Amino acid sequence: MVCLSLASVLSAQNANPPAALTSAQVVQEMQEHNLVRTDGLRHYKATRHYQVDYKGFGTGFGAKMEVEVSYDAPSAKTFRIVSQSGSGLLIDKVLKRLLETEKEAAQHQGATALTPANYTFKLDGLESVAGRPAYMLTVEPVVENKLLYRGRIWVDAADFAVVKIDAQPAKNPSFWITRTDVRHTYSKTGEFWLPQQNRSESKVRVGGTAVLTIDYGTYAIEPEGTAVAAGTR
Repeated sequence: MVCLSLASVLSAQNANPPAALTSAQVVQEMQEHNLVRTDGLRHYKATRHYQVDYKGFGTGFGAKMEVEVSYDAPSAKTFRIVSQSGSGLLIDKVLKRLLETEKEAAQHQGATALTPANYTFKLDGLESVAGRPAYMLTVEPVVENKLLYRGRIWVDAADFAVVKIDAQPAKNPSFWITRTDVRHTYSKTGEFWLPQQNRSESKVRVGGTAVLTIDYGTYAIEPEGTAVAAGTR
């Protein structure tokens, strides 16, 4: 009976396999679904946890920050620092600058969106992400921009939302950084795909490694009147 039940489940999962689409078709579906999600999600709040740690030359230091985030459509994000601890240098030069960069990106969504105007796309196949089939694409920025990136994205085959990113910044954010590798994941809250976690590892030119992690927390999504950029922002 267990074998029959398992066979039934597998049969049901394979009954509607993802369509064989081209990269252009995946991107078109992604853009159309993003518009619907963006129109439907008007406001959210969440409490994030930021942490950065540096290790090098036989020493190490770090910093933490807890931040309340509020988003109102179409592009307004506000941040309130709840607590901070650790290295003042890392808080001012890394964590607080991250908040300013995110504000800037929210105000220029068209210039940073995953669209053919900003990126070229190459379909590399299908993979499973968190148990769901996803289209895997290589992305290259059209122009060098600190808010764009190059690498791979995974697009959910049912919802056409970005669920994972493995990439490097299109433009080096600092002379003191030689390379940064970023892994960004999204999770589904209700009908919306929103950032879940970010891990960025940077190699410092003078030696050592800095690791930044962001836990985006649990989202409180409020109804009409107050919308989040769906899961590809």
